[in-house]
Amino acid sequence: MAPVLPTVYLVRHATPDWSRADLVYHLPPGPPLTPQGEQEAARLGEFLRDMGVRRMFASPLERCHRTALLAAQASGAPWSTDPRLAEIRPEEKAADILARVWPLWLEAAQAGNPVALVTHGGPITLLLGELGLDPAVLAQHQATFDRRNPLPPAGVWRAVLPALGDAWALDLAYTPDTHTARAWLV
Repeated sequence: MAPVLPTVYLVRHATPDWSRADLVYHLPPGPPLTPQGEQEAARLGEFLRDMGVRRMFASPLERCHRTALLAAQASGAPWSTDPRLAEIRPEEKAADILARVWPLWLEAAQAGNPVALVTHGGPITLLLGELGLDPAVLAQHQATFDRRNPLPPAGVWRAVLPALGDAWALDLAYTPDTHTARAWLV
């Protein structure tokens, strides 16, 4: 049996209710999911199940919490809330965000089984940059999706470490509009 390669899925929450101007976007609870977002989260769970995800961690904001709950129901993977995955706050700098997210990233990468981190576009953008995604590729994805995010709501970037000392192999593995994984090449 081949060894399990360290694999982490960076998951953006499903579609929230952008019309909820009465809720601060970066503070709990934040806006809830729309009915479309609820459907996206369930389909996301099917993808995570098919990818063998064994554990999920989610931001404490409602849109991530609900995404993780619905995805867990479909995938069978247990999940828990982790405040390190919270949305970027206006006073935070990139170094502050990486200082809180990076230790969880390392824990997930060393888990031995595929892990999903359900968070927000901002932290995912910073992690992708830190993991070595070509800035031009990152910019192309940010130009494609809403609010300069590198993936759509309920989208997933996959990070695989082919061998110790190698660079992380990164790909946009899932978008809710395709309902299927995209081909991944090492």
